Amino acid sequence: MSSPILQVLNLSKRFGDFSAVNDITFAIKPGEILGLLGPNGAGKTTTIQMLLGLVTPTAGSIHMFGLDLSTHREAILQQVNFSSTYISMPQSLTVEENLWVVARLYGLSEIQRRVDEIVKKLEMEEFRHKVTRKLSSGQMTRLTLAKAFLTEPKILFLDEPTASLDPDIAHKIRALLKEERRSSGLSMLYTSHNMGEMEEMSDRIIFLQRGKIVAEGTAQEIVTRFGQEDLEEVFLKLARESGD
Repeated sequence: MSSPILQVLNLSKRFGDFSAVNDITFAIKPGEILGLLGPNGAGKTTTIQMLLGLVTPTAGSIHMFGLDLSTHREAILQQVNFSSTYISMPQSLTVEENLWVVARLYGLSEIQRRVDEIVKKLEMEEFRHKVTRKLSSGQMTRLTLAKAFLTEPKILFLDEPTASLDPDIAHKIRALLKEERRSSGLSMLYTSHNMGEMEEMSDRIIFLQRGKIVAEGTAQEIVTRFGQEDLEEVFLKLARESGD
């Protein structure tokens, strides 16, 4: 059995008296897509920020590729990338210029070839020379995804990656993510408020509520455990219990 590509043990984060993440433990295997589900304020964003080394845990440990993030941050993050509907890129640069900056920061070779491949994959040809501040929300989402794919990461953290996309492009992006997983063994941590998307994309799901893991398993296992008709009903039940 292969070792986890990501191992989180007893991870906690407190901000003063508030516990944003409370003693969570989970792992992601090579090539696995793990869904991270929970209502707003459940601790998803704080968890991702700790995995990216942006926030220091109060307690617990994070290991990726067998290395401790606290002592091997640079080596680990060279093999990691992140995409979110809620991040932005330098607004005065064109789409292609932004991708070149990312490629140089990661020390990639054959940059133009790689940029051309990503632009084609994400159907960005028509706006590759457009200034970033003039992009639509859907185009901006594709740019952040392109930035994430460009570096050929071994693990990808995706925070609502299709939230601003029309159904056709969203379907293509999900197909692309699954193909990347199939062809390269890419592992992913995936968040979305689209329950159908979570069921389609996730091999397993962990459900956070008030910073704690309250359910873990396949979508069907979680639905069965809570005695609901589908994942959306489970989400509504837990969200209402948390006071959101």
